[in-house]
Amino acid sequence: MRFLNQCFAVLSTLVLTQGMACAQAVLSRSTGQSLYLPIYSHIWHGEVNSDRKPMKSLMSVAVSIRNTDFSNPIQVTSAAYFDTAGRKVREYVTAPKTIGPMATHELFVPLSDDAGGSGANFVIVWKAERETSQPVVEAIHAALPAGRSIAFTSSAYVMPPN
Repeated sequence: MRFLNQCFAVLSTLVLTQGMACAQAVLSRSTGQSLYLPIYSHIWHGEVNSDRKPMKSLMSVAVSIRNTDFSNPIQVTSAAYFDTAGRKVREYVTAPKTIGPMATHELFVPLSDDAGGSGANFVIVWKAERETSQPVVEAIHAALPAGRSIAFTSSAYVMPPN
């Protein structure tokens, strides 16, 4: 019973800490930004095998680009996908995509596509005609086979101007 109470205390602390971190985020206003979003098309885990490599689990990734402005649309002009070595794998937005006020645009990296690797990332570029609330950009990573499921999120960071 003591072990269960300790586990509950740890989980409660993690949930509360995560909630406080989210509550402290302040969205600024801008006419555009480049955002860096870490992605994991697979994760390494477990013990290393005879080849000195750990086990690899493939992940599907849903990228959510959310316009947080009540009045103004934003336009995503690029969503470049890079692999662990920093090589561009592909462009997910081949023509500018307008996202209406309070709307969402989604991108998807399927489970079978592990070209990005464990250190993959997106660089998402957006712009707006007038100053708007910056979008929230997150990735949901999932591997949901029967009996063993993994799911986690990552969030985008504003990149400094070049």
